[in-house]
Amino acid sequence: MKTNVLLAVPVAMLMTFSVTGSHAQTASAPADAAMQAASGPTAASPAKSDRALSRAVRKALAKAPGFDVSGVFVKARGGAVTLSGTVHSSDQIKQAEDVTRSVQGVNSVSNRLTLFHGGNG
Repeated sequence: MKTNVLLAVPVAMLMTFSVTGSHAQTASAPADAAMQAASGPTAASPAKSDRALSRAVRKALAKAPGFDVSGVFVKARGGAVTLSGTVHSSDQIKQAEDVTRSVQGVNSVSNRLTLFHGGNG
């Protein structure tokens, strides 16, 4: 029985070292790291351009005559803009969509605006 225990310890140690060694870098590791570093800045740029497009749409809505942008939320993703929130008249729902479509960089508009009815319920 002591022989089995004595054999089990070196075998367990050998297995531990072999598993740990499998995480070592391969020959392509420097190339992989270079690719990740190169793709890093470009991965952040779509989010940055989405924020810029959202701001541009919101700015255009704020400049629209008679339009109250305070209850409107704008989300952009890859040129697709979603409008949500509330406005005070049904004319403003259509106006918001038209203004949004006129902004450069907008490919499509999902208009989820609703009428503000006031009150708490």
